[in-house]
Amino acid sequence: MSTLFDADAAGYDEDTFHPYVAERLIGGLAPKPTLLIDVAAGTGAAAYAALRQLEPTAVFAIDLSPAMIEIARGKAADRDPDGRISWHVGSAVPLPIGDGEADAVVCASALHFLGPRALADWRRVLRPGGKLAFSMVSSERFKPTGKFADVFPRDLRVPGTLDEAAALATDAGFSSATAQHVTLDQGDRVRQVFAVFAEA
Repeated sequence: MSTLFDADAAGYDEDTFHPYVAERLIGGLAPKPTLLIDVAAGTGAAAYAALRQLEPTAVFAIDLSPAMIEIARGKAADRDPDGRISWHVGSAVPLPIGDGEADAVVCASALHFLGPRALADWRRVLRPGGKLAFSMVSSERFKPTGKFADVFPRDLRVPGTLDEAAALATDAGFSSATAQHVTLDQGDRVRQVFAVFAEA
């Protein structure tokens, strides 16, 4: 599946929606986590937003696409001069992180490729009380087609309401789950996803 995302890597940063969603997710997390995990990090929007907004001790950023991670690393000289982000190419499920080691997990624009097993793994790596933030497409707007239709996880329930989006987290054992809409008018189209915030 990495080849699908490698092909999109060069133009990925031209889409302003991805960093917009990442900023909103990071903004809903508590400041100064010791370890924040950025799942399906892409070109680094959430990881770099975390440095600016949360001041974590360390960020572990992982993505299946070598091309995405290469672009993300290329921004580090300016955006992460003290090297708090470690970049990793690999599968995000399961995460190569020990049980209860993370203070926060963020996943922007990727759960609809990872499936519900990712939620269980995020709960595993988070310490008790650790924070989760992820975005999720809505059933009204998301219709997988073409190359992405083949990799969409069939066991994932795509939510249609805020309550259904929050239930993705609570059904996986998280507590205090809330959901909100994240909407961006890009002129030629209006894009919207759910942002879900929860506690382990």
